[in-house]
Amino acid sequence: MKIGIFDSGVGGLTVMHEALKLMPNEDYVFYADTRHVPYGEKSKDEVRQYVIEAADYLAAQDIKALVIACNTATSIAVTDLRQRYDFPVIGIEPAVKPAVQNSIIKHKKVLVLATRLTLNEEKFHNLVKSIDTEDIVESVPMPGLVQLAEERKFGDEDVIPYLQQALGDLDLRQYGTVVLGCTHFPYFRSNLRRFFPEEVDIIDGSNGTARHLQHVLQECGQIGDGTGQMNFVKSGVPAESPEEMMDYRHLMSLLS
Repeated sequence: MKIGIFDSGVGGLTVMHEALKLMPNEDYVFYADTRHVPYGEKSKDEVRQYVIEAADYLAAQDIKALVIACNTATSIAVTDLRQRYDFPVIGIEPAVKPAVQNSIIKHKKVLVLATRLTLNEEKFHNLVKSIDTEDIVESVPMPGLVQLAEERKFGDEDVIPYLQQALGDLDLRQYGTVVLGCTHFPYFRSNLRRFFPEEVDIIDGSNGTARHLQHVLQECGQIGDGTGQMNFVKSGVPAESPEEMMDYRHLMSLLS
């Protein structure tokens, strides 16, 4: 049986990359809803519909678990999906807890970068409220990074001007930790590393999500029954051309 991994676009490959490192002896099917990306600027009802359509497709592919590798989709639809299916549904959320713990030690603030819809959702506000007892968490929507990733524009010549526009009014020295609250954003870790002061830590939730998936499969007794096969789907259409396969593999190689 396969592990299904879903995202609005190619961002979820960052989670799949971590899952492959932890669990190479699994079979994976990755679904990128490229027809409807980006989710972060759409309505909640639209996003919920897209997520359920994609999850229904993956549920028909003989999967043993589903990973919603999209912070926006998780915040909108993970509860609905868990009620809809018998197999485990794993979501992802911004890594605010470790960021707060890290920044309190440094006597600094936390900056969460995510999509507008993720940051506006009650799920995110409740997460911050439960952890941020010292009022050190700030956030900035960064929809342009999603678009840049989908356009495969990772060079400083494209990314740095956008970062300057989006973050130029902030005093970056006040932050101890930056949270990448969208799975597209780890592609820009090196750009962000050059943009923020050296002492600022940059973290995301991809590895934690993969480890949670591994734990759930171990508890279910369904771990390591594959061969490392990877299949890719774009909005319900299997990616079969060598060019498409190479594109997905290349994107994961950027994360190594």
